[in-house]
Amino acid sequence: MLKDFAISIIRTLREHGHKAYLVGGCVRDLLLGREPADYDVATDATPEEVMRIFPETYAVGAQFGVVLVPLPERDVALNCRDVTCYVSPKANVVEVATFRSDIGYSDGRHPDQVRFSKDPQEDVERRDFTINGLLLDPVTNEVLDFVGGRKDLGAGIIRSIGDPERRFAEDKLRMLRAVRFAARFGYTIEPGTFQAIQKTASQIDQVSRERVRDELTRMLIEGHARQAFLLLDESGLLREVLPEIEAMKGVEQPPQFHPEGDVFVHTLLLLERLPHPCPITLAWGALLHDVGKPATFRVAPDRIRFDGHVDVGVKIAEEICHRLRFSNDDTDQILALVDNHMRFAHVQQMKESTFKRFVRMPRFDEHLQLHRMDCEASHGNLTSYNFTREKTASMPPAAMRPVPLITGDDLIAIGYRPGPQFKKILSAVEDGQLEGRLQTKNEAIAFVGTEFPSAG
Repeated sequence: MLKDFAISIIRTLREHGHKAYLVGGCVRDLLLGREPADYDVATDATPEEVMRIFPETYAVGAQFGVVLVPLPERDVALNCRDVTCYVSPKANVVEVATFRSDIGYSDGRHPDQVRFSKDPQEDVERRDFTINGLLLDPVTNEVLDFVGGRKDLGAGIIRSIGDPERRFAEDKLRMLRAVRFAARFGYTIEPGTFQAIQKTASQIDQVSRERVRDELTRMLIEGHARQAFLLLDESGLLREVLPEIEAMKGVEQPPQFHPEGDVFVHTLLLLERLPHPCPITLAWGALLHDVGKPATFRVAPDRIRFDGHVDVGVKIAEEICHRLRFSNDDTDQILALVDNHMRFAHVQQMKESTFKRFVRMPRFDEHLQLHRMDCEASHGNLTSYNFTREKTASMPPAAMRPVPLITGDDLIAIGYRPGPQFKKILSAVEDGQLEGRLQTKNEAIAFVGTEFPSAG
């Protein structure tokens, strides 16, 4: 759907006398036999000319030669059924960019001056990596390769176009992108390019935290998170963007529970088990679930211990979420995953009411998935996981969320004064319901009169 739309844009531009090609990641993916997440078009038409030809456009980056052409509304709903919409904010638009050359990058992201061009080769030579510098004529299927991108695709190499230090100076985020592409495709980073990353890694702090967060998120959810974080570590980027994760290296764990190795090794093994596609919050919850262990490590007489690592981990995870500008909703879920990941060890001993409250937490499926992966990445014992899943499946919804037997109005009607005690009373009544001790409203009122006589 989006591919056909992109090709129609190219045809229309050519009908108006312009050069136009598919460019960048979509060409790379098509040559690899993959379905592109989005489609970009490069053209010699200026932004003003593009907007005249396509009136329904968004000039989000016209000063840099970039115009977004949206998919017609009648096609948007159909296109969003594709998983592409899950991972790409560009799933319903085609980015049309004018050939250009860039002059100066004072802020390490945006060019100080943009000069539009009629030469596609000049445009390609200012892009990031050779495998992303290919142009495709979708009408003839001719590939224009000015930078050796096809050779690097065949050899499995991530290589900067031109001088790597210059490319990274133009946009420091490209260092993270190199790692992500290498992990996603199972490629190696060309030695000169990798050395430039190691040399420049400390400058990643010039990139906005939102952009860093989004790039790290893509690494986590694209299906090759373990390799991505190994490369982050080897390149020196990990200590710059997530020093709390680097701190896990060398932190030993009790071998009877964690025969796989230290906290860093365990976390990488867990990341290897993330589903694909993966909810963003589950991915970050998995990455951060043991982030409190380095700070709480101690060797006790019986074994290595991490007393209070969950509480410490929640605080550290909160700092990371704040630093990377996560939304409040995502932060709440990530912290909940960290805060509750050890509770599964006690599910078989929980009171019925405690268990039911536990499993009805928002997005509990993520908690259960994290627990399973945590076990598989360590001791391999899935007893608590299987118990939770089987018991939850056997419970009708009404058993986990019963209609309240009494309300605050009922308490007032029988003589109780409104106040903070109401919440405690109603919670105790709900516990009785969840445990099967209270079945009727009369039983609930009698229970309240017995257990909370002083509240009246």
